Amino acid sequence: MAQPLVAVSTDVKQFENYTWHAAPQQYLEAAISAAGVFPVLVPSFGDRLDLDELLGRVDGVMLTGSKSNVHPSLYGGDASEKNGPYDEARDSTTLPLIRRAIERGVPLLAICRGIQEMNVALGGTLGTEIQEREGSLDHRAPVSDNQDERFAIRQSVTIEPGSCLAGVFGAGEIMVNSVHRQGVDRLGPKLQVEAVAEDGTVEAISVKGSRAFAVGVQWHPEYWARSDSASQKIFRAFGEAVHQHAAARMAARTAAE
Repeated sequence: MAQPLVAVSTDVKQFENYTWHAAPQQYLEAAISAAGVFPVLVPSFGDRLDLDELLGRVDGVMLTGSKSNVHPSLYGGDASEKNGPYDEARDSTTLPLIRRAIERGVPLLAICRGIQEMNVALGGTLGTEIQEREGSLDHRAPVSDNQDERFAIRQSVTIEPGSCLAGVFGAGEIMVNSVHRQGVDRLGPKLQVEAVAEDGTVEAISVKGSRAFAVGVQWHPEYWARSDSASQKIFRAFGEAVHQHAAARMAARTAAE
């Protein structure tokens, strides 16, 4: 079966005396092996990119996690050094990409930083250093040089009955590897909660009434997509939506000829 193209967000990083636009390999591996799609990196050049042209050629959008945070000026927050680091070039690309993908009905999977971008893009706000809130769990990764330990599956989340993800996992609890120090605060008006942690932290969201798969998760299904059933399921659901979009686009093109 052909691999439909999926646009993948990139971080802007400085190393080896170059400016790089890059994405972690785990996301790309999961896109290929678990979703069955062809990931295409989108450089973070903001309004220099014709996003409608891009979305006319791909059948999905995937937003990766990142160490950087959405710049607080985009949701009325405090742009302090403590709340960084930031990547404003990525913000200028992903936020309009999210809005256009949803408007055009292109399937969207937003992971970690991606769920936060999704909420801000649709009018929501973020809470920073949420581990400092009264009654909050510490959602940060443990201090370790071992990535498997940092991204271990250790936290339960409850899937909302009747939600999009209930159709993927069933309602009830699943175990995830949620690693973050920011999170959804005020939910964007076009969004609904899909899953919450035991302390009430929003762990997944979706677009209300969307005609396409449009889901954000705060955890990291890409990391264990080869071995963890829940991680595989969300990529498969995204992949199925992408393949359906590709088939519908091909059928429309054939009918027009």
